Amino acid sequence: MALMAMAIPILPGKTEQFRRIIEEERGRWHKDYVASRQRLGVRERVFLQSTPMGDLVIVTLEGDDPARAFQGLATGDDDYTRWFVQQVKEVHGVDLTQPLPGPLPELVEDSQGG
Repeated sequence: MALMAMAIPILPGKTEQFRRIIEEERGRWHKDYVASRQRLGVRERVFLQSTPMGDLVIVTLEGDDPARAFQGLATGDDDYTRWFVQQVKEVHGVDLTQPLPGPLPELVEDSQGG
């Protein structure tokens, strides 16, 4: 299993909207959210980190190929995926249907790795 972590800033004033998204994923969209991540072959964990510079979301994806799974987050043609992509764009300013402007995160230290 491989692990990828990514910190994504929340746009100013959008933290409460982010919290509502999480509530919707736990409720209305729960089955679709779980099915999406299973289809992508990853376990996703999401953390909210408040900092003096603003709020961040820290996302971890764990699976055989988490980088490929991240790139596949916007590829579904179902209602949940369309909703999720729109929410990410509104809250983070990131369009998951487009290539990221920079590289994916790089693992630089692992206390149990070589």
